[in-house]
Amino acid sequence: MAEDIIIDVVDVHKAFGEKKVLNGANLSIRRGESMVIIGGSGTGKSVMIKHMIGLLTPDRGSVYVDGEEVGVMSEKDLNDLRRKFGMLFQGAALFDSLTIGENVGFALKEHTDLPRRDREKLVTEKLNMVGLYDVEHLKPDELSGGMKKRAGLARAIAMDPEIILYDEPTTGLDPIMCDQINELIASLQEKINATAVTITHDMVSANRISDRMAMLLNGQFVAVGTPEEVFASTIPEVSKFCYIGKVIRETEAIHKRD
Repeated sequence: MAEDIIIDVVDVHKAFGEKKVLNGANLSIRRGESMVIIGGSGTGKSVMIKHMIGLLTPDRGSVYVDGEEVGVMSEKDLNDLRRKFGMLFQGAALFDSLTIGENVGFALKEHTDLPRRDREKLVTEKLNMVGLYDVEHLKPDELSGGMKKRAGLARAIAMDPEIILYDEPTTGLDPIMCDQINELIASLQEKINATAVTITHDMVSANRISDRMAMLLNGQFVAVGTPEEVFASTIPEVSKFCYIGKVIRETEAIHKRD
């Protein structure tokens, strides 16, 4: 049986002026898996996910979501497509003027006909799923950085998306909070069974939440596979980038043996 591919990136090229960002990128993401796109700053990770949700169109090549080509969709079809996605932005991107409950329920209010009481029940349910309790009435500036990330994640899953995009989910957090966010992402993956696509240059995070990794280098995915397969790559740039991940995995293996 053929693999169930939910996102298929086929020979995608994208340039901004003279700068080539994507140069023949190919990547297939399986339904229900956690795919982590790694690479240094400025390598095109964010540009890649913008193609997946139709915010950018390839200069050449195609991106397919559920078998539909994103780059040729009408605005109406794009809006329908985007409802399949939830996104955790790098800075959580909460609306400062709204309460946490209003932030999490924003898409429910805009895109569903649910009565207010049902929306509020769902908001509480999603907040509880990410470990936040009795915060609906608070404003974003009353939360810590880690709590804001959790609230942003609750908003991302409010509409029960098929695909969740994580944009540098651990950026700006201390190591303890990073670990908590990683564990939360991994546990949510089991609970809601959505496809997860994460972009990061944090190899600790990549190692802990990925089923597979894909490294973007010079506009192409040069290494794709399980963490073990990518860490074992003989491509010098990949090996160097993944060095910290290798150390972490070896350390964890020693602790497990002990």
